[in-house]
Amino acid sequence: MAPRFAVAVEGAVRRDAVAVVDIGSNSLRLVVFDGLKRPAQTLFNEKVLCGLGRSLNKTGKLDVEGVEMARANMQRFVALARTLGATRFDVLATAAVRDAADGPAFVQEIEKRYNLRVRVLSGEEEGRLSAMGVLAGMPEASGIVGDLGGGSIELIEIGKGAVGRAATLPLGPLRLADLADDDKKLKDVIDRLLATVPWLTAADGGNFYAVGGSWRALARIHMAESQYPLHIIQNYTLSRGEAERFVDFVAKQTRKSLDGIAGLSKKRLEVVPLAGRVLARIMKRMDPKRIVFSAWGLREGHHFSLLDPAERAADPLITACLETARANTRFGDIGDALFAWMNPLFPKERPEQKRLRHAAALLSDIAWNDHPDYRAEQAVRHALYMPVAGIDHAGRAFVAATLHARYGGRGTVELLAPLELLDESELPAARVIGLALRLAYTISGGVPAALHGTSLALQGHEVQLSLNGDGAQRFGESVQRRLDALAKAVGRKGVMKRP
Repeated sequence: MAPRFAVAVEGAVRRDAVAVVDIGSNSLRLVVFDGLKRPAQTLFNEKVLCGLGRSLNKTGKLDVEGVEMARANMQRFVALARTLGATRFDVLATAAVRDAADGPAFVQEIEKRYNLRVRVLSGEEEGRLSAMGVLAGMPEASGIVGDLGGGSIELIEIGKGAVGRAATLPLGPLRLADLADDDKKLKDVIDRLLATVPWLTAADGGNFYAVGGSWRALARIHMAESQYPLHIIQNYTLSRGEAERFVDFVAKQTRKSLDGIAGLSKKRLEVVPLAGRVLARIMKRMDPKRIVFSAWGLREGHHFSLLDPAERAADPLITACLETARANTRFGDIGDALFAWMNPLFPKERPEQKRLRHAAALLSDIAWNDHPDYRAEQAVRHALYMPVAGIDHAGRAFVAATLHARYGGRGTVELLAPLELLDESELPAARVIGLALRLAYTISGGVPAALHGTSLALQGHEVQLSLNGDGAQRFGESVQRRLDALAKAVGRKGVMKRP
């Protein structure tokens, strides 16, 4: 167990926060989570591109300027973590520090100055934590994780919620910089090292999960170039063909033209072309079906590894939606009651659609305290941009479409553009869920107990709403109108049944 991290700053927020610093070959990053729980919210997240591994190939040591920058920012990160109320502070160091001749001295200095323990990860440990980060955000992930840092790449098998074999290779862009102008030699070096991982070809047809800042930059460039309507890295997916065409496109661009496309920092743009070339050679050897970008990696994997098994097994989407609903409740938890109340409408529902319906039910009162004219817009924004895991972009669009219908269907064309990510065949189901929620709120006013004595049923060509006991008092023109809208959406007639 890590030692407690003393919070001795006047005005510090008192919470059981967990701070993680990742000392990488290219970047130094601080992430502060709001505790050891699932889901954990990120209270603070900042990176500095120090380039500790920039001169490692030539000198065998950490870059002098990078060390100075890391020292200054480490001091700031420690102060910030204390201010944010962190009671645990974990420092993880990766390829540059573990490989540099002066890495131990650098570690010793940090430990002495800040009374912290620095955990220098082996390549295998680094890979396993990165893979756990991917699984924390995408429990169903299956294939190969590739975590590309400045100094190395970690390749890890994942599937069925477990981490398999792992390998680490010195293929980070900072290590390859000297070969950037010799395409043939660069390919030969990458291919030779990839050939030392024989099980990479055994993943034929699986997905490749791209982790790391350089590959996230590639995703941002592709989003900008393709005018993709949802700028969220987590679960951004390209087919192999799309990825190959894009990497070839990036290789032909100047740094200035890439800067014009994506607005990335100059330091990041220096390594993006090499990151693309590494990805191209991996695709050639592995033959993945898709490239899936993950915003979650080592830091999230480390946090995930600290949780007990029951918390790790929890559905990240449903738990996050439940927590959001509880933080924004009017009359108590109603989401689960709504989810069960509308079950009879969906007798042949697919498991993933059922899960998304559950998420939508939990979030269905998210905009109750917004202006009535903008509730639909605010609900759509929340569903599209919520910082949660366990949902892909089409899933976000499905929940957003559901909440759009639940709040009456208003919104601008620009706001609704991301809904194009949803297959048209899924839109009717999203609308039915939204109209069912709208009916339920008309009956109950958002009070869970007010649903007692009411029920829905599909009978022949009818959608029947039964109102019994106290529920019989909830009849009215608005209820009938919204029952009719729901019934029409499923191609039936709405029938009210009262004692």
